[in-house]
Amino acid sequence: MKSLLKISGMTHRFGGLAAVSNLNIELPQGAIYGLIGPNGSGKTTTFNLITGIYRPSEGSIRLDGREIAGMKPYRIVRLGIARTFQNLRIFENLSVLDNIRIALNGSAHSGIIPSVLRTPSFKREEKAIRDKAYELLKGMKLEYRADQMAKNLPYGEQRRLEIARAIATEPKLLLLDEPAAGMNPKEVEELMALIIDARKAFGLTILLIEHHMKFVMGICENITVLNFGETIACGRPEEVASDARVLEAYLGRRGAQC
Repeated sequence: MKSLLKISGMTHRFGGLAAVSNLNIELPQGAIYGLIGPNGSGKTTTFNLITGIYRPSEGSIRLDGREIAGMKPYRIVRLGIARTFQNLRIFENLSVLDNIRIALNGSAHSGIIPSVLRTPSFKREEKAIRDKAYELLKGMKLEYRADQMAKNLPYGEQRRLEIARAIATEPKLLLLDEPAAGMNPKEVEELMALIIDARKAFGLTILLIEHHMKFVMGICENITVLNFGETIACGRPEEVASDARVLEAYLGRRGAQC
């Protein structure tokens, strides 16, 4: 299967500390891939490197064969990578629908004059954006919340709204940073089903960080495990779950290189 994202020998240092060391990951197009490990193992640093917040000290990051290491974040978004964050990044005082419309406005073509004059072409574009926003909300089962303030949604639905906003940028690769954090068991089950459906509906490849092991094992096809910035295991969920180095890492003892 065609590789969408290929990370080769990626290392990033903060001073003398290697936050990520010689990381190698290859994501086939359409995959759901997990990146797990104890706190401080380098997972979020990896996301920050992929999205251009940091430039790798060494190594390569290729999207569809194109080198993106060191590119500005806005260029990486335009090439087709979107992400969510551990802490919610939504517009709490706007409606659910407007949260999505803002994310979609980046693809709008109308200039200032058509917007002020509300020309027929502007109205058509506004309707198209509104319709697309509703479709995205349907995909996350939030369409019945469209006119409600985002801050009034239950926490699990706010998480789903953030995912919908990321999908609105039309990514090839979606990075989810702890999407199930703070959710109850029912919300976790619903989110797993929604992500699987969204992959097919929106043609996504997904890389996720998560501490909720039932979520990871139930949704990911392959997993890489980090500890102290090093890869200690990689493979299918059942292989990773039984790996002694992974069990040692979660018990607080440092593992060996994979």
